[in-house]
Amino acid sequence: MSQPLSDSVLPSVRARPRSRTSDLPLELFVALRYLLAKRKQAFISLISLISVIGVGVGVMALLIALALMTGLQGELRDRIVGSTAHVYVYKVGGLDNPDEVVQRLRALPHVVGAAPVIVNLGIATGASNDVALSVKGIIPELEADVTDLEHSMQAGRLDALTDSRDSPGIVLGRDLADKLGVYMGDTIRVLTTEGTLTPMGPQLRQRSFKVVGVFSLGLYEFDAGYGYVHLDVAKRLFGQEQPAYVEVRLDDMFRAPGVAAGIPAALGPEYQAQDWADMNRSLFGALWIEKMAISITIGLIVTVAALNIVASLILLVMEKSRDIAILKTMGCSAASIRRIFVLQGLIIGLVGTIGGAALGTALIYVLDRYKLISIPIDVYQISHVPFRLQPLDFVVVVVSAVLICFVATIYPSRQASKLDPAQALRYQ
Repeated sequence: MSQPLSDSVLPSVRARPRSRTSDLPLELFVALRYLLAKRKQAFISLISLISVIGVGVGVMALLIALALMTGLQGELRDRIVGSTAHVYVYKVGGLDNPDEVVQRLRALPHVVGAAPVIVNLGIATGASNDVALSVKGIIPELEADVTDLEHSMQAGRLDALTDSRDSPGIVLGRDLADKLGVYMGDTIRVLTTEGTLTPMGPQLRQRSFKVVGVFSLGLYEFDAGYGYVHLDVAKRLFGQEQPAYVEVRLDDMFRAPGVAAGIPAALGPEYQAQDWADMNRSLFGALWIEKMAISITIGLIVTVAALNIVASLILLVMEKSRDIAILKTMGCSAASIRRIFVLQGLIIGLVGTIGGAALGTALIYVLDRYKLISIPIDVYQISHVPFRLQPLDFVVVVVSAVLICFVATIYPSRQASKLDPAQALRYQ
């Protein structure tokens, strides 16, 4: 009969040589020897390698998916908030004194800007096409305090609207200007839905505008469908004497729900307010559900890898039953045997998690830095997929992966600790 412990760990246990591993705890030393076996246990080592790769791929995929959904949600939020105000204030029956309302709103805590506006629909006729658009009447110097329009000008100046009130000017979105086939200095005609009663019957109002600027807010809805004119011009164009509502900008956009809720108490019960989060609740709710669904689905990859760990440890227990029995006869406790296999599973999980986290973080940086994934701008409002990995998401994924790997070691390690030495050595 061959020596029972050839190619095993027991010689090292009986007489520890002085080496780099000799100072390791017994359980960790044995676990590493089992993982790095090269001869009879090569098949088990191969299964352990596959488990490491499975855990790494699962962690990497989950980090990338979370970074994608977080980046998409954050980019849409930033662009929506940059293109619009944080809070919209309106009054039942219309604003009687918009200047007074603006001053009272500016006096509220956290308010950094307020501006009255008029928004209505029209049809623009350009050199090559007719396009439906939303015409927004603004006061340029006040609009700069509530949106990012002034900083998004690609040609011309926003304050040119003030200089051209007698000869009306209009600022168009970049995509809208392309559809109309016009650019700086060209003239377009805007036909409104408001009618004027004439001897010939009702006729729609129309007016010529000179293109004095082109902007790009990065949000397709605005770049392809909005034109800005001066508030006084919009009043005459649409036959409105007062603005429709007042836009409000805050020092922190996440304070918008609280500020909006307090406006009726500050201005009067006839005033109502709506914040950007409430107006886009369905969009961000859908994005959050999609993020959770993707995370759960891809997270199952880590669970599958954990099943590989269970399989490899069960095979190792069967293969090493003789070694386990002899270790027990030499005085190793059941708890010590259990720790050997728990450590082996944790090493597999830690190596896979660290490797997957490192590779996933590197891929996220490359994908976001070089904008490698393009998407339809008319569907998602942005031209490429942004990736943003939040520290909390990173920690949750790493801790969860290690915890799943630990749970996978419980059953095999308990079976190993319950092994009866007499039964294991009976036929050896």
